[in-house]
Amino acid sequence: MSAATTRSRTPDRLCAEAVDLARTAAEEAAAPGVVGEHVSLVSEGDRVVTHFFECEEPGYRGWRWAVTVTRASRAKNITLDETVLLPGPDALLAPEWVPWSERLRPGDMGPGDLLPTEAEDLRLEPGYSGEDEPPPNSVLAEHPPTHDLVELVEAEDAELTDRRTAVEATTNSGRGQIAALAEELGMRRARVLSRYGLYAAADRWEESYGAKTPMAQAAPASCVSCGFLVPIAGSLRQAFGICANEFSPADGRVVSLAYGCGGHSEAAVMPKPPTPPPPVFDSMAADEFPLRPARDGGSVPVESDGTSDDLGHS
Repeated sequence: MSAATTRSRTPDRLCAEAVDLARTAAEEAAAPGVVGEHVSLVSEGDRVVTHFFECEEPGYRGWRWAVTVTRASRAKNITLDETVLLPGPDALLAPEWVPWSERLRPGDMGPGDLLPTEAEDLRLEPGYSGEDEPPPNSVLAEHPPTHDLVELVEAEDAELTDRRTAVEATTNSGRGQIAALAEELGMRRARVLSRYGLYAAADRWEESYGAKTPMAQAAPASCVSCGFLVPIAGSLRQAFGICANEFSPADGRVVSLAYGCGGHSEAAVMPKPPTPPPPVFDSMAADEFPLRPARDGGSVPVESDGTSDDLGHS
């Protein structure tokens, strides 16, 4: 080991004794009362020493105030180098930064947010380009057509010219008309869903609304026999559909045909409540209303009062 290396690892005596100077510098940089006890010191080089103080500030558990001091060669005056707050061995640190593309979760997008897709996204593949050039993933895109291939294509076009039907003969640019028709029908997309993207979406829907969910395990029947199931187009209609029951937990969601819930259309048919007959009113006859209660009704005493008879009252 060289003498220079030995000197750099041995703390300078004057710099090591400058604890008060280092504490004063830390207290000036920090808030009042957050600089704790002196923890340790480290030799950074010849006549360069860093003093560490505990950090008493809430939220910075395990952090330390690091104050570096130094002095010139053959000088006795200590000079302040820098004051920083550094994490210690057991410091409370923030989690490792994760790119936004990996932090994004379903449902995080809001109104006005834009989610760009990568050029090489495995969920997408080139769609109908509408140009004479082959698609980017075509074999012809990697190997441009040679002169012989061009002559062969022209010969085949000349041979097929006589075989066109009357309708095809009237068209000047068949490829251009196909592109225009595709654009009018909304089918001219730069990229379409790839097989990988299709399988990934199917797995995600099966996990959320599939046969293995607790709701489907307790359901009286599956969605394949439910009247609220709306079929979808394409190859996915063999395994999925859209729920249209507003009281179902999967309303408006893509559900597996093996999924089910308590809102099945044929699970329990409610009987119709009994309807009472309409009331009947007899408005043709007159109703009799007696002025005095009947004597045999029990509300009038049978024996009459003598005093009332004398006065002429009944």
